Amino acid sequence: MTADDLRRATWRMAHEIVERNHGLDGVVLVALQTGGVPIAEALAAALLEIEGVDVPVGSLDVAFYRDDIGLRPVLPEAVTDIAFAIDGAVVVLVDDVLFTGRTIRAALNALADYGRARAVQLAVMVDRGHRELPIRPDFVGKNLPTRRDEVVDVADDGVDLGEMVK
Repeated sequence: MTADDLRRATWRMAHEIVERNHGLDGVVLVALQTGGVPIAEALAAALLEIEGVDVPVGSLDVAFYRDDIGLRPVLPEAVTDIAFAIDGAVVVLVDDVLFTGRTIRAALNALADYGRARAVQLAVMVDRGHRELPIRPDFVGKNLPTRRDEVVDVADDGVDLGEMVK
């Protein structure tokens, strides 16, 4: 994906969020640190342009909620910053790449510590498959089938596929 592809995918996902929720009343975006933050900010900007609504954006670090804490070192990515109530809100979790689903499971557990959302939806820029948990995104920029040993990197200038360093 090029930078233009990312922009078009973001614009399309923003329209889908509006359509699915019949507007933006009660909708908030919560980005997973760190890859989801620029995507959530771009979605918020698109939603403002489309609907004229400034959707609240927060960020969530799930490092301490992961199920692989004993398998690798716990390294918090960045701070959690949710400066709005999520009780009764429609929370759109935003991440860059969906792979096994384990990070999203951790995010759902972490989010529960901040309140009880009316609904939680998932927006990802790239769905690469290989799910290990029954997690399915609601909004997808691009389905990109990969091998398990490939790495997907989402940046402002596009999406790159590479080999995992062994």
